[in-house]
This record gives sequence, C-alpha cells and structure tokens, in this order.
Amino acid sequence: MAFGKEDVLSVSGEYGVINQIAFQGRSFAGESVADYHVVETDDIVYTKSPLKANPYGIIKVNKGIPGIVSTLYAVYHPLNTIAPRFVDLYFANDLRLNKFLKPLVNIGAKHDMKVNNSFVLTGIVVFPSIGEQQKLVGFFAKLDRRIEAQRKIVEALKKYKRGLLNKVFSNINGNIYPTVYLSKVADFLQGLTYSPSDVSVSGYLVLRSSNIQNGVLSFDDCVYVDKKVDESLQVKCDDVIMCVRNGSKKLVGKTALIPNNMAMTTWGAFMMIIRSKLNDTYIFHYLNSQMFFSQVFKDTGTATINQITKGILNECKLPLPPETARKQISKMLSLFDVKIQNAEMCLTTLVELKKALLQQLFI
Repeated sequence: MAFGKEDVLSVSGEYGVINQIAFQGRSFAGESVADYHVVETDDIVYTKSPLKANPYGIIKVNKGIPGIVSTLYAVYHPLNTIAPRFVDLYFANDLRLNKFLKPLVNIGAKHDMKVNNSFVLTGIVVFPSIGEQQKLVGFFAKLDRRIEAQRKIVEALKKYKRGLLNKVFSNINGNIYPTVYLSKVADFLQGLTYSPSDVSVSGYLVLRSSNIQNGVLSFDDCVYVDKKVDESLQVKCDDVIMCVRNGSKKLVGKTALIPNNMAMTTWGAFMMIIRSKLNDTYIFHYLNSQMFFSQVFKDTGTATINQITKGILNECKLPLPPETARKQISKMLSLFDVKIQNAEMCLTTLVELKKALLQQLFI
C-alpha cells in the first residue's frame, strides 16, 4: 500500500503550542513479499482486527526488530516532531484509544468494520512538546523496569518456595519420617448444593474457584445465598479450601487457607474443605507440594483428570514428622508465604500506579 501523501495527526500542545505531527505511510513491494508492509523499529502500526476491549482496532509502536506485516495492518513512520514510544503511552488507555478510533470507523452493510488506512491517524489528540514526550517516555520506561524487576522477585520467591516444599516433603537429608494416609490426619468435606433461586445480595458467602487467587482468598467475585446452612458446612480458621472440580484442569487442586473471622461463610459443590486434625498448617503446605500433586495426577498420561475425589485424597500419603518439627516446618513455610504475598502486593501496587498515572496524565 503506497501513500501519495502524508497522513497528518493534528496535535494540540498542552503548553499553548499547536504542533502538526506527521506520519508517513510505509509500503513494500517486492517479488516474494508483494503487498506486505515494512515495519521498522519505532514505526507505528494499526490493525483493524477487533478485540473485545478494542472494537475499533489497536495502535501500537513496534519496539522489536524490523520486519514485514500483511495488508491487514497499516504502518506509519513518525517524523521528528514525536517520540514514537509516547504514542504507546497515549493509547495505552482503552477508552482513549476507542474514543480516538470510533469516528474513523465505518460500518458496512454486513456490519463488518471498514477503516480506511489513509485516515487512521487523522484524529485530534493532545500531545506535549517533543521534550516533554521524551521525559515521560523515560519516566515510564523506568517504571516498567521497576515493575519487571518486582515481577522477577515474585517469580524467584515462588521458585524458591517450590524448592522448600520439595525438600520438606521428600524425606531427604536423613530426615526419614513415617508416612501416613492423608485421611488419617484430615477430614474431607463436600460443598454446599444450592439453586439459582437461593442466590441473594446477602446471606452466606459461598466460596468458589474464583475466590482463590495466587494461593490466597480473593473477594472480587462473590456469591451469597439466602438459606439455612448447617454448622458442618461453615468454614473454620485454618481450614484448607480446595477447588476439586473445574472445566479447566489447571484450576483443579488450587488451595487457600481460611483465615480467622470468616463468619457466615460456606463453600460450593465444586470445592472441598480439607480440615486438619493436627492443629497447624502443615497439611496446607503439603497440599501445595509436588509430592501431593504427583499422587493426585499420577494417571494423567492416560486420562484427563478434571476433578479430585475423596477416593483420590484417601490414597494420598504424606510424611509426618513429630509435632515439634512439624510446627517448625509450618512456621517457616507460612512466613515464606507472607514474604511472597508482600512481594505480590508490591507488584500489584506498581501496576495499579502505572495504570492510574496513564489515566490521569492525558485527561
């Protein structure tokens, strides 16, 4: 696709200066890759392929090496009046991107999206001067590096935790503990069955798979039922809530520890409470170990297991140290869980900070 003219993006400067930022359309015509477009580093690329969050397409800057793309993409080269990476910052907010693109989109007779590539970057935006753009790009680049560093800290802590679990629950270093069946030291309690008519805006909280996120309870997606719930179906402190049935195998087996003060809380039919008889959190940590999962999913080579039954749990074995050693192990692993949770909270805060800054920056 060759352009006979430059596509101009009109820009109102935040500091009283009106700039005209031009983007020159790029194309490539060759024997083997005719009708493909060249994409250089820092070129701006638009694709009209709609996504749920971006029904009018996406605008992104190529941060990678040069390449080619099909004619489904429009490619633009920013001139010297714009810091290319600033475009990514400006359009990182979906609402802002959609608002910019919507007037440029025409709906065809079959309700298919038709966007003329020559007009993609002709909307009005508010950009600061090139110097301010570069400062903002630099600031957010540093923030991105901090976020990525924190993400690596979380990953490293989780990897180390897996190593600790493997060491504790593999009887190595001469600590040969007797093994017992899980059913000897824990009870398995099936969840509450309820109908849609029982769902209410208040009442008993029903813990479901979505309430377990990263090994802890999350309350972003809650369901309540207005019905009588027996005491045997109400959670207790240090119970382990486990997802035992799900359409997605990767969610089966995920757990969280029930904290104190969880009044009027029960659990759904696809969940199970594993209630320890040991008066500590040792079993919770065991349920997150490779030793446990290797027993639960030992037959996955021949069948897809999307549920964990009482029968499977009854057959699981675990090493059982003396009470003093067991409590020391539980305390060590629990403290490490707190360290991971704090690192994840820091990561979430950084990500939310970036999101808030991007939203407030271009009001």
